[in-house]
Amino acid sequence: MSTAAITLDQENWRPRYNPWLIAVVVALAAFMEVLDTSIANVALPYMAGNLGASNDQSTWVLTSYLVSNAIILPMTGWLAGAFGRKRFFMSCLGIFTVSSLLCGVAPSLSFLLLFRVLQGAGGGGLQPMAQAILADTFPPEKRGLAFALYGITAIMAPTIGPTLGGWITFNYSWRWIFFINLPVGVITWLLVRRFVEDPPYLQKMKKAGVKLDYIGIALLTVGVGALQILLDKGQEDDWFGSRFITTLIIVSATCLISLVVWEWFAKTPIIDVRMFKSFNFASSSLMMFMLGILLFSSLVLMPQFLQTLLGYTSQLAGLALSAGGLVLLIEMPIMGQLTTKIQARRLIGFGWLALSIAMFYSTKRIDLQISFSAATWLRITQVIGLGFLFVPITLVAYIGIAPEKNNSVAGIVNFMRNMGSSVGTSLVTTVIARRSQLHQLRLVEKARVDNPNFENSVQGFTRHFINGGLGKHEALATAYARIYQAVQAQAACLAYIDTFMVLCVAAGIMFFLSFLLEKNDPGGGGVHVAE
Repeated sequence: MSTAAITLDQENWRPRYNPWLIAVVVALAAFMEVLDTSIANVALPYMAGNLGASNDQSTWVLTSYLVSNAIILPMTGWLAGAFGRKRFFMSCLGIFTVSSLLCGVAPSLSFLLLFRVLQGAGGGGLQPMAQAILADTFPPEKRGLAFALYGITAIMAPTIGPTLGGWITFNYSWRWIFFINLPVGVITWLLVRRFVEDPPYLQKMKKAGVKLDYIGIALLTVGVGALQILLDKGQEDDWFGSRFITTLIIVSATCLISLVVWEWFAKTPIIDVRMFKSFNFASSSLMMFMLGILLFSSLVLMPQFLQTLLGYTSQLAGLALSAGGLVLLIEMPIMGQLTTKIQARRLIGFGWLALSIAMFYSTKRIDLQISFSAATWLRITQVIGLGFLFVPITLVAYIGIAPEKNNSVAGIVNFMRNMGSSVGTSLVTTVIARRSQLHQLRLVEKARVDNPNFENSVQGFTRHFINGGLGKHEALATAYARIYQAVQAQAACLAYIDTFMVLCVAAGIMFFLSFLLEKNDPGGGGVHVAE
């Protein structure tokens, strides 16, 4: 069947049930999966203690999930076309739900890691399939509203995940962070079975049969798996200072480059890399990657700064971030409405500009005396721009792409955002560690006996500790220790400022790129099919 005929079929097709009912059902599945990527973070020490493992070993609970999840994501378009999207979506839901139960009852770390791999594989299909279902269920002019609902799940879930995980683990058990998926998973599976259906083009693709691209699957699995592990463990193992990480870098680069070349010429590729010939799709994929970096970087930076340097508890740090989550919850539906009236690229440009300004403002406001209210307002400024990006970027990705490639678009876009989140987390930890060392060296150079300010500080602290009952030598040693702690804290604070500046520059570059995006017609969707 020709592209024009497929497009006509898709335009005339409408789901039998209310589109918003379908949207809520699939968004619920996506929310459950995105929540699970962050909810286990705070429970790792409890898992390690309960299962007799070290803290380093327990981090594989996160890594194993992320690796299998990242491998499945770019394959979802091919899998949905081969087996039917509804059947694939329900299979992913079933695997995710059952593996959640198995994770909750795991008797040892080895079994928990195995079940987390299964859970990640099942979860990998939920986000992109939910997005693809929304793209097909709603006409182009209403997609922005539907993607706003999906955006709430994609952005809100990582925000509340650590807070919810900490509360459940502290009040009940770490096993309940997996058990809570069971009722949601079962109910969602039944609702998907009842209300979701495949559009005509997918039914025709499924009848064409399945042709496995074994080489593509192997290159993808090894390349993405190695990339995810090196991003997760790189800073911990000192990057190129580790033979293990260096080997992973070489393996990942070789496999991913080979994958692109192989898939470009393959007759039945598992990843349609030729879609990147579309400037709009390539640009939106890059922007979604950068959005993942900035979203998760800021999610890591703020609570880490508040807890490590200001002594906040995890609960108090979570409260400081919660206002930002509330702003996003209000902002996303408004963005859905705006996409029907304003060109997507203008919204994207404003979003990147607002985000760049917010990150620059953060470099001026972050210090060791920042108050709780100031930290809360700072977080609010950081998330305002995020709300202007997710929905319009997702919309732009579909401009110029044929309907039968909607599943592939969703898979790749979500893959780019997830990899961006891994890169962002790795970037933040690396920059903070390296810049802290640099700033500490510079500050220590000023802590010399010929520096009157340094000497005055030492004498002041020494007198204070002597008055507190310490001996002269003990008071002097304590004074030096206190000054060194202050130097470390100041060096770390400067490193956070540097990191926010890096994010500011990255958002600024994306702002200029947004002007090169293709125009769309907000009232009519503006989607035209590429020949």
